[in-house]
Amino acid sequence: MIHKFSHSIFVAAALAAAFQAQAAAPTAAPAQPKLVVVLVVDGLPNEQVLRYRDQFGQGGFRRLLEQGAWFSNAHQAHGITVTAVGHAAVLSGAYPYQHGVIANNWIDAATGEQVYCTDDASYSYIGEETKRLDGTSPARLRVSTLGDELRYASGNRAKVVTVSGKDRGAILLAGKTGTAYMYMDKTGNFASSTYYMAQHPEWVQRYQAGKPQNRYYGKNWNLLLPESAYANDMPDPAPVAGGARNGFPFSYYSESGELDSGYYARLRTGPYLDELTLEFARAAVEGEDLGRNAAGVPDLLGVSLSSHDYVNHAYGPESRMSHDHLQRLDRMIAGFFSYLDKRIGMDNVMVVLTADHGFANTAEFSQGRRVEAQRIDGNKLMQGLDAQLAKVFGVEKLVVGSAKGNVLPNIYLDHGLMEKNKLKPDDVEKAAAAWLEAQPGVNEVYRRQQIENGGANGTRQSLLMRRAFNHQASGDLILVHKPFWYVGSGTSGTTHGSPYAYDTNVPLMVMGKQWIKPGAYGQYAEVVDIAPTLAHLLRVRPPAGAEGRVLTETLR
Repeated sequence: MIHKFSHSIFVAAALAAAFQAQAAAPTAAPAQPKLVVVLVVDGLPNEQVLRYRDQFGQGGFRRLLEQGAWFSNAHQAHGITVTAVGHAAVLSGAYPYQHGVIANNWIDAATGEQVYCTDDASYSYIGEETKRLDGTSPARLRVSTLGDELRYASGNRAKVVTVSGKDRGAILLAGKTGTAYMYMDKTGNFASSTYYMAQHPEWVQRYQAGKPQNRYYGKNWNLLLPESAYANDMPDPAPVAGGARNGFPFSYYSESGELDSGYYARLRTGPYLDELTLEFARAAVEGEDLGRNAAGVPDLLGVSLSSHDYVNHAYGPESRMSHDHLQRLDRMIAGFFSYLDKRIGMDNVMVVLTADHGFANTAEFSQGRRVEAQRIDGNKLMQGLDAQLAKVFGVEKLVVGSAKGNVLPNIYLDHGLMEKNKLKPDDVEKAAAAWLEAQPGVNEVYRRQQIENGGANGTRQSLLMRRAFNHQASGDLILVHKPFWYVGSGTSGTTHGSPYAYDTNVPLMVMGKQWIKPGAYGQYAEVVDIAPTLAHLLRVRPPAGAEGRVLTETLR
């Protein structure tokens, strides 16, 4: 009995020790992704994904919605929702007040000249014409990105490659140490700049030599689905003067009848630029052997799909053109996922899909729904403001670049003139804001003195506008128009750029079998959460300006 009892004590003690050891042992972390793919659909409101989801195929958006985590309440949470600002946020995790990209274009206060978010006269496109304001480097991006941190952590062995139909879409995803390729409107090539390399690698030269951009000449973009699928959409616009159609069928040609810049620029509207972008992304995967890094470290591929923005600008998110483009884009993304499945295995790939901004409906559509909506002529507004300030203070041209309404919502005042005429900036700002707020369509004006002294507080809108304000780059006033109004001097089309939900609410989908719990998430999320979440999974430090949170609710 004593022997049996002692044996029982020994077994129990051994089992207890084994249990304690097992409990103390850390759970093995899942392997890092071999490839992280970040897809940004330029100008895609989240509502379009939800509105048309029943018509998607099996492998694109539907796969993300069913196999990934997706957030219905995700936002580009800053007040100036344009392409450059949104792309800068995706992989920096930072707001404009830190990352420094406050708009697509703005005015350099020191020179009074207009600048572009990614312009840099020190560099040029490789083998392509380069103009003064063309985007060639990330010099104006003041923080690091996820790709920069991945490269740092891996001793520069990780590869970071980005591609886009717009220079700003590629460059701001690539960060400081990645490599960006962008579509050239003049030739239809994808090219990089001398910031990244002296000449293209052989795989790019081989891709360019094939001239895939020429295969669409003379082709039409027609409806993908039966006519009945578009019954709730706005009809196509009427033909323009001269008999050319700008609805379905949308033709790809040039006025000269040759393969020239007119044709290559026309490719931006419709599905074919996105098709070329994803085709070039495949070439990059193979040319750089992404996802098969010999050093055993993850690689990052960023793809910004630009055409939905061009389509929505021209026709509005309520149009048949936009509806059909999204369906075609869905099938293209499905094909890209299928390719990655075969090449790398999607179990080894982490995918994020989001957008840089949403879109307002066209003014005519909103009016048809009994919503007050109009276009504001930015040039006329700035000229009127200049005249008003001259009347009040007796000084001409206090507004810098008053004929350049395209830098709105930022408005710049001439500080040299104010100092010369002994005018207090606060007085001029207040007079300008008072006049602007009395103009049709203007909702509120935020002043530099107000923001810097902490006076713009208390509301969601004021929070977004303060995030949009960068001390060195932003204007002296930032204009916010009324809901559904927008700046535009034409009589058709629409735009974006406001702090309203139709511009801020974008898709946020994350898919990765080993790392992500699928499901629909109603928690509030922001695009700046992407970089910290990926940094956590890649086990690298967050980018320098990152303020988002790790989306822990989605993690396995």
